[in-house]
Amino acid sequence: MKDLPARRLLLVHAHPDDESINNGATMARYAAEGAHVALVTCTLGEEGEVIPPDLAHLAADRDGGLGDHRIGELAAAMRELGVTDHRFLGGPGRFRDSGMMGTEQNHRPGAFWAAGLDEAAGHLVRVIRSLRPQVLITYDPDGGYGHPDHIQAHRVAMRGADLAADPAYGPDAGAPHTVAKIYWNRVPRSVAEEAFARLRRDAPDAFPGIAEIDDVPGVVDDALITAEIDGSAHAGAKTAAMRAHATQIAVDGPFFALSNDLGQPVLTTEYYELARGVPGGDGTREHDLFAGVPDEDLAPGAQA
Repeated sequence: MKDLPARRLLLVHAHPDDESINNGATMARYAAEGAHVALVTCTLGEEGEVIPPDLAHLAADRDGGLGDHRIGELAAAMRELGVTDHRFLGGPGRFRDSGMMGTEQNHRPGAFWAAGLDEAAGHLVRVIRSLRPQVLITYDPDGGYGHPDHIQAHRVAMRGADLAADPAYGPDAGAPHTVAKIYWNRVPRSVAEEAFARLRRDAPDAFPGIAEIDDVPGVVDDALITAEIDGSAHAGAKTAAMRAHATQIAVDGPFFALSNDLGQPVLTTEYYELARGVPGGDGTREHDLFAGVPDEDLAPGAQA
């Protein structure tokens, strides 16, 4: 066991690759600045579609094995971001990828979507009470785009934070801890519009098609954005992490596509909405997720 740095950031994501797409620049920046950055991934992403033809056999409707393969992809991505603390909720394979909404995979034994909320959140409580993060990042209530595992990850993150702070809950799970600030992943519409215009201008043929803005998870009205984190100095780390998720992501310079072959921009300034906690600063957008965290909360002493 070792004491952790004064600033501690925890991210809760549904599948391997979600973290690199949504928060790769943020994670790399805070890790480089000496904060403890921890990632909890809720499933192995067993139901993902596979892009490279030579790995197509890993798909769930063929030989299988994609989940185990994606453990290795995630580890490689975290090395690129400088993140050394990455875990699976309840351990690798405890909860299974639930597939897209309305499919039979939603209700298979072990599916994350079908898991009891307090059971799943209980695993997160132990992580929160051990690491004692001041900041937590997850999805909005719709999971960004309605995927059942993303919605469930949001629910688990919010419920886990509530239970971790409750002195009456789980006396064997560690001392209670209140997360000072919880953020949801967001993309301001104006930024998305500018980035897609750049894609259409600079690389219209990079991929067979170009995604629609409204198909990008988390795009919202600019007024909802409360924080923007400039990770441009870590753009290379973010794109390298995304490339590490080779079964799921194809990267072409500052653009990428998922298995649908529709191009999207890679964002290296990442945006958030403060869902819980007191904002720092003067009422304008925050540029540090730890802004406003009380000094007494910014103390080493949590243990890995």
